[in-house]
Amino acid sequence: MVSFSLSILTKLPAQDSNPRTSILFGKIDMQLKLVPGNSAGTVTAYYLSSKGSTWDEIDFEEQQFYLWFDPTADFHTYSILWNPQRIIFSVDATPIREFKNMEAVGVPFPKSQPMRIYSSLWNADDWATRGGLVKTDWSQAPFTASYRNFSARDACVWSGGASSCGTDSPAAASSKTNAWLSEELDSKSQEKLEWVKKNYMIYNYCTDAKRFPQGLPPECNASN
Repeated sequence: MVSFSLSILTKLPAQDSNPRTSILFGKIDMQLKLVPGNSAGTVTAYYLSSKGSTWDEIDFEEQQFYLWFDPTADFHTYSILWNPQRIIFSVDATPIREFKNMEAVGVPFPKSQPMRIYSSLWNADDWATRGGLVKTDWSQAPFTASYRNFSARDACVWSGGASSCGTDSPAAASSKTNAWLSEELDSKSQEKLEWVKKNYMIYNYCTDAKRFPQGLPPECNASN
């Protein structure tokens, strides 16, 4: 079991990563316990990112939720499923967001750049708390978030310009080992997703016309 904590005392971020491993598609789990007490303005995260000036990134960011439990009281499992057809974000096996591959209607989808996994704790009081109205109280520092039980057993590891999944395609992902490459939400999971969005979502970038005065991102107008 791998466990670690990140703490910040100032506005400089804390970050940890696995610099040795890149993946191109995967099913990732991480248990997190968020910063307790008055931690307004701090953001605890783990995410995937590629390198370069035109990098791809997958993270829990563009939608916000008040979860159905206290995320500072105990560890909970935050998961990302990334396959060629969709990205599914889940908390304790309950889906909270699905981003489908909509390249057919001109929406970019990350599928060609291998990514590494990063975790971070940083100050975002310029936007994260009611649009920046509530500022971080640095007298409450240090702010500490805890991580454990990271798992990426189901993943296509990228090394030497090749994938550990070989030439597997979604159509060929029939084996139990690579079934996640074509995994999707069943009807029960779809119901859970709608329940979360209806009862716990507090921000959705697809309804933020003020942020996008020139028009919402194209995926917002497509079926997603």
